[in-house]
Amino acid sequence: MSLSMTVTRRLTRLLPGAFRSPDALRHALAHRGAAAGVTAGVRRVARVRETAVDGWPVARLVPRHGATGAHLVYLHGGGYLQPLNVFHWWLLERLVGSGVSVSVPHYGLGPEHHADEAHAFLDELWRRETARHDRVFLAGDSAGGGLALAQAQRHRDAGLPTAGALLLFAPWVDVTLADPESARLESRDTLLGVDALREAGRLWAGDVDPRDPSVSPLYGDLSGLPPVYTYQGDHDVLLPDAKTLTRRIQDSGGRAELRIARGGFHVHVAATWTPESRRALAHAERVLRG
Repeated sequence: MSLSMTVTRRLTRLLPGAFRSPDALRHALAHRGAAAGVTAGVRRVARVRETAVDGWPVARLVPRHGATGAHLVYLHGGGYLQPLNVFHWWLLERLVGSGVSVSVPHYGLGPEHHADEAHAFLDELWRRETARHDRVFLAGDSAGGGLALAQAQRHRDAGLPTAGALLLFAPWVDVTLADPESARLESRDTLLGVDALREAGRLWAGDVDPRDPSVSPLYGDLSGLPPVYTYQGDHDVLLPDAKTLTRRIQDSGGRAELRIARGGFHVHVAATWTPESRRALAHAERVLRG
C-alpha cells in the first residue's frame, strides 16, 4: 500500500459523504447540484461534442492523438442519485489517453427516474454506437458499473452486439448488499454506509424488486458475457459482491478477473496520482487497446 493511497484514503473522510448514512443521503438529495462540466484536462486530450439520444444528453470525447478506432461507453457512478462529478472526468481523461473515443451518457437520476428508463435510453445508445464502431467496450464505476453489467446482460438476451470487454471500477451489483461481509467492512470504508446504499437502491428500483437483475445484476444470468475486468479496493463495502461476481462468472464458464488494491477506497482508480490507480488504469488501457 502506497503512502499516497493511505493519505488520500484518510482525506476522503473530509468529503461530504452523501452515502455514509440515510440522513446524509437525504441531505445530499435536498441539495443536489448539476453535473460537473468537462474539465480542462479532458479537453487537452480530446475534442468534446455534446449531443443527445432520445432527449438525454451524451458527451462524446474523441482523442486528439493516437486514436485506435475503438469506442467506449462509460456509465458514471453516484449511487444512481448523484450526477457526474470531477472525479469521473479525471478517470475519463486517462481512459481517452488509451486512444478510445468515449460516449458519456447523462442518464436520469433517482428518485425522479428509475432503472427501466435508463436501460431503454442506454439500449438505444448502444445500438447507435455499435452500428458506428467495430470495437465497442462498456465500462462504469460504482452504480455505473452495476448499470454496465445489467446492460451487458440485456445486450446478450436481446441479441445485440456484445462489448469487447466490461471494465468495472468498484461496481455496485447488488443494491440490497445482502452479503453480511459488506457490513463487516463498513468500519474500514471512508465513503459508504450499507444502510444509505440500501436506501439509494430502493429509490432507484422504484416499483421493481431491488433484487431484479435490471437493478441488481448479480442475481441475473452471468453466462455468455464478454470478458469482465473488475478493479476494487479492500476498504470498500462493495468488495464482497465483486468477489462473488467474479467467481460466478468463472463458474459459468466466462472470463473474469478481479484486481484488488490493498488500502484502496471506493473507486480508488479515480485518485490518478496514486500508484494503485495508475496500475489499474494501465491494465484497463491494455484491454482497450486489444
